[in-house]
Amino acid sequence: MHEPILDICGLEKTYKGGVQALKGVDLTIRRGEIFALLGPNGAGKTTLIGAVCGLVNPTGGTIAAFGEDIRRHWKRARQKIGLVPQELSFDMFDKVIRQVRYSRGMFGLPPDEARIEEVLRSLSLWDKRDAQIRELSGGMKRRVMIAKALSHDPELLFLDEPTAGVDVELRRDMWRQIDALRARGVTIILTTHYIEEAEEMADRVGVINKGQILLVDDKDAIMAKLGRTEAHFMLASPVADVPAVLSSYPLHLEEEGRRLVYRGGDGTGKGKREVAELAQIMAREGIVFTGLDTRDSTLEDIFVDLVEGKLENAA
Repeated sequence: MHEPILDICGLEKTYKGGVQALKGVDLTIRRGEIFALLGPNGAGKTTLIGAVCGLVNPTGGTIAAFGEDIRRHWKRARQKIGLVPQELSFDMFDKVIRQVRYSRGMFGLPPDEARIEEVLRSLSLWDKRDAQIRELSGGMKRRVMIAKALSHDPELLFLDEPTAGVDVELRRDMWRQIDALRARGVTIILTTHYIEEAEEMADRVGVINKGQILLVDDKDAIMAKLGRTEAHFMLASPVADVPAVLSSYPLHLEEEGRRLVYRGGDGTGKGKREVAELAQIMAREGIVFTGLDTRDSTLEDIFVDLVEGKLENAA
């Protein structure tokens, strides 16, 4: 078993005024993985990243990075951590290449023009190296932020909402860049509220809400554990109640008794089997339905249910 690259235990953060942004967060990140931290705005994602990157002073708990207490060995740990913050921040009148060089120097590394060129080329920024940042599009500015974060060759990279405000084509391009970074051995923690981003990129997913981690697991395990099947039977004739012969199934009526809705299963195929059983029983009992729509829940459905408190025993 590899030593985790990041181990957070009981992390707390209460701001002046009493707002508790983090409430006893435990989180372990494996070396070499892409981990997606999902949560609505104000859930504590950025505060958690800030605590690891030294931008936020926790009020409780411990953070170990690369096997060392981050508070005691702050400088050594921070040199191995890259951060692409949500907000764009640089001198808009400076040239792209100078900003990236400056970031490398900030971490005490010697100049390395070959490495700077490699980083800029990997992000399709080499042709823009002498452009002033203010001349760039929003998506290209975000790429410059990533280049700055990569300039000192971090082993652990935080991307805080990296594709916010970026069009779909550029978003997919950036996903490819993230995959290439992982191939080079960089561990990536990605915060996002784009569920498709987590589905596309991440090995594991965590859900945070109101400063608490609600769930951490592999994507496939989440789908197996919390996935549901939903089926809508359109009845030929409305009924007042769920027929007694079907009462053992998770069913309810909608549209004044015209629609019989099934919500159940557990991600293992149980839901599909039960829907097939229901159809057979209804045919046998003469309960006529004129249409049947089925769908399996997505990661987004599970995320919404978690945040809204509909999945109490998820963790």
